[in-house]
Amino acid sequence: MPKKKIIAIAGATGAQGGGLARAILGDPEGEFAVRALTRNPGSEKARALAALGAEVVAADVDDAESLRQAFAGAHGAYCVTFYWAHMSPEREKAEAANLAQAVKAAGVEHVIWSTLEDTRKWVPLSDDRMPTLMGKYKVPHFDAKGEMDHVFTDLGVPTTFLLPSFYWENFIYFGSGPKRGPDGVLTLTLPIGRARMAGVAADDIGAVAYGILKRGREMVGQRIGAAGELLTGEEMAAAMSRALGQIVRFSDVPPEVFRGFGFPGADDLGNMFQFYRDFEDACNEVRDAARSRRLAPALLTFDQWLTENAAKIPLEPEDSSLRSE
Repeated sequence: MPKKKIIAIAGATGAQGGGLARAILGDPEGEFAVRALTRNPGSEKARALAALGAEVVAADVDDAESLRQAFAGAHGAYCVTFYWAHMSPEREKAEAANLAQAVKAAGVEHVIWSTLEDTRKWVPLSDDRMPTLMGKYKVPHFDAKGEMDHVFTDLGVPTTFLLPSFYWENFIYFGSGPKRGPDGVLTLTLPIGRARMAGVAADDIGAVAYGILKRGREMVGQRIGAAGELLTGEEMAAAMSRALGQIVRFSDVPPEVFRGFGFPGADDLGNMFQFYRDFEDACNEVRDAARSRRLAPALLTFDQWLTENAAKIPLEPEDSSLRSE
C-alpha cells in the first residue's frame, strides 16, 4: 500500500481543524494521514485524535520555528488563526504570517487558508454607515484574515481560500440562541433584516476542506465558502420552533442596537451581521451551499443540525419570566 500523504492541521483540536481531522481519519481508504498540530498534545481532544490514528505534534502559531518543524514533510496543510482567543487583529495577522512563511519553507504542495472577507473593500473606513473599530477596521475578525490573503499568494504558496459561514453552534455555546421575552416567548435576535445568511455546522467546515484536498491542485487559487444552508432569520426561527416544540419568533434589531448589547465583541459582531445584511449577494455568492455539498455530500442542513443539537441549546424555563420569587 502506498504511503499516505500527510495533511498537517493547525488548530486540530478546534472546531475547523478538528472537523478536518475527523473527516480524514473517518475515511480509512483515503489517501491522507493526519498530523494534528496543537499547543497541548496532552489535552483530552488531542488524545482523542491520537486514538483515532492521528500523529499529534506540539506547535504554536505564535512560535514560527515550531510551525516550520511541524509542517516539514507534509503534503498539505490547513491554516487557521485564533482571533477569539485574544481579540487582537494585530496578533491574528502575525499568526497568519507565521503560518504562511512556515508552509512556504516546508514546500507544502496544497494549503487551505481559512479566511474571511476584508470588509473594508465594501465599507471603507471613511464610510460612516458602519462604525470604525480599533481605529482601522470595520469587522476586525474578518478584516485581519482578509488582509493577510496576499501573504500566501505573494509567497507563491499554492493556496485554496476557504471562507466559513456563521457556525450554528453559536446558538449553543456563545449566547446567540433564542432568549425568552417578557411574555415568555422565545425570541431569536439578529440584526440581519430579511437577508439570507449562510450557516454551517462547525464540523462540516472540515468536511468541505477534505473535499477540497481530495480535488487537489485544481482547487489552488479558488475562493470557496463552506455553507450548509442560506436562511433568513424568519426561516431559522421557524426551524427552531419545529425542533424545540415551542414558538420561536425572529426579532430584527438595528445593528446599532446589537452593537450596544455590551458583551465582549458585540460591536465586532454587530458590524459582521450588518455586513451580511447589506452585502448579502457578495457574501452568499462565495458561500454557495450547492457547491459546498458537491465537495461534501453529507453536509447538514439546519433542520438536520437541529435534530442532532436542539436539546443542547440553552433555554430559560418557560415560566421563568413570570416568577417573582
